[in-house]
Amino acid sequence: MSHVLAADPTASDFNQLIWWMVLLKVAIVFAFLLLTTMFMIWFERRVIGRMQNRPGPNRAGPWGLLQPIADALKLPLKEDIVPTGVDKMVFFVAPIIAAAPSFIGFAIIPWGPVVSIFHHQTPLQVASLPIGVLLVLAMSSIGVYGIVLAGWASRGPYSMLGALRSTAQVISYEIAMGLAFVAVFLYAGSLDTDAIVTAQHSVWYVGPLFVSFLIYLVTMVGETNRIPFDLPEGEGEIVAGHMTEYSSMKFAMFFLAEYINMTTVSAVAVTLFLGGWRAPWPLSLWAGANSGWWPVLWFLIKVFLLLFGYVWLRGTLPRTRYDQLMALGWKILIPLSIVWILLIATIRAWRNDSHSPTVYAVGGLVLVLVIALVTFWDSAAQRRAAELAPGEQAVPDEDEEDGTARGFPVPPLDLPHYHGLSGGYEATGSPAMRGVAGGPVSGGERAPGEEREVTGA
Repeated sequence: MSHVLAADPTASDFNQLIWWMVLLKVAIVFAFLLLTTMFMIWFERRVIGRMQNRPGPNRAGPWGLLQPIADALKLPLKEDIVPTGVDKMVFFVAPIIAAAPSFIGFAIIPWGPVVSIFHHQTPLQVASLPIGVLLVLAMSSIGVYGIVLAGWASRGPYSMLGALRSTAQVISYEIAMGLAFVAVFLYAGSLDTDAIVTAQHSVWYVGPLFVSFLIYLVTMVGETNRIPFDLPEGEGEIVAGHMTEYSSMKFAMFFLAEYINMTTVSAVAVTLFLGGWRAPWPLSLWAGANSGWWPVLWFLIKVFLLLFGYVWLRGTLPRTRYDQLMALGWKILIPLSIVWILLIATIRAWRNDSHSPTVYAVGGLVLVLVIALVTFWDSAAQRRAAELAPGEQAVPDEDEEDGTARGFPVPPLDLPHYHGLSGGYEATGSPAMRGVAGGPVSGGERAPGEEREVTGA
């Protein structure tokens, strides 16, 4: 190829690619996403094991590195159970609809500059679109169809509840996510991921658009249904949500879609806010830091740091209530995003006219005043509601007539396990449990000092 491409690729550079180069990059991205999923399964279980003071997977290979391979072999070999009464066509298609869009969304992510592959200059990106960022939102919207169809086809109450939760959650958090993107578009002047990375050659957008970055971090957790926002598959409430009736390879496809979506939204955060494949300071002072194959390393480091954030959240925070999840999206993130976009648009317009840095100071002051006003208004509304509400009388613990308990039912607080006993329920009149107080509960009791694997995270 006689033409030498520029260091920062543009959309016209992709018109010069030959067919086998496109197939090679598609294969590289496909293999990267699969290997990242396998690594994250091991990494998540090991890190959470360390957080919970236990070893995690440690039997399959050194440090349990072969555990993801064992899981990948186990899932397809498990019995594929199809409940009676399900819509079989939709039941089989739903996992495919959930998994396929997760691969497509990564196609517009630039993971490096122009490099030489087999003596051909090519950008390290599968495709470049003028509206590339919108492709991620589109694929996320299509992926939720797989969850909805899975819940509907299963014909079960828990599956349907999980599907409805996922629909409401994705709609709520996609609005805030799209609004977080708007500020980046105003700064970069483009929706193309290549142009956005190029525009961050001097300043990463995580600095001037820090509020948008925080909003996106929250929304990307909600979009991927991860703790603390994993309400569509809340095990403690609805068993496994839309995946309750799935097993074998179809369950594995839902599992695969979740981890690939985690990688994709993390890569989008790196592209839009963290400079893409560009080296961080002070490595950027090195002349060759942003050329050749080194940028791929910087890109991977940033992506895996965000993926570690997912693991950190799972090992730290409990699952939220569903009303809290919806309130966060509709009452906080969306209004804050709208106010922030108006502020950013005003700042950009003023700076294009005057080119004065004092605009930032004025804009920051306006933002502080808006936040203070909203906080004061909310506090005043709560005080007003408390004053207008009729006085509530305390509900007695027991009914005055028959002595029965009133209010929300709770288990009796004199159960043996509240007192550290593993014995029977003789005190409450219930059937005795297996084992006696102070004795072994089962034959597989762990010996002192023995290290056992706990596979559940």
